[in-house]
Amino acid sequence: MLESSDLIAFAAATDLARAREFYEQTLGLAVVEQNHFACVLDAHGTMLRLTAVPVVTSPGYTVLGWRVGDIAAAVAGLADRGVAFLRYDSMDQDARGIWTTPGGDRVAWFADPDGNVLSLTQFR
Repeated sequence: MLESSDLIAFAAATDLARAREFYEQTLGLAVVEQNHFACVLDAHGTMLRLTAVPVVTSPGYTVLGWRVGDIAAAVAGLADRGVAFLRYDSMDQDARGIWTTPGGDRVAWFADPDGNVLSLTQFR
């Protein structure tokens, strides 16, 4: 039923101006519009709505992720913009925070200003 409908992604934000700055300036996403309720961005053709909320409760897992062709370059580029990559005790991550799955995919995680966990994945 929804196979021909476009997906809209959502992330919560307690401060839309701060979230907008991160997603627009740090991640490089284009802003489509902003009002008191949300900041709408274009994530390579997918609508990403940063929704204003009073409190963000982190679910403890990735809420948004991007497929990248060169994860090392993407991690380096974001690190140059001040992004700190998350480290997990149960994962054997390299010095940059990149984990290689048993199947050969490579993943790195970081958080937005509200603590939403975001990821980069380079598939094998």
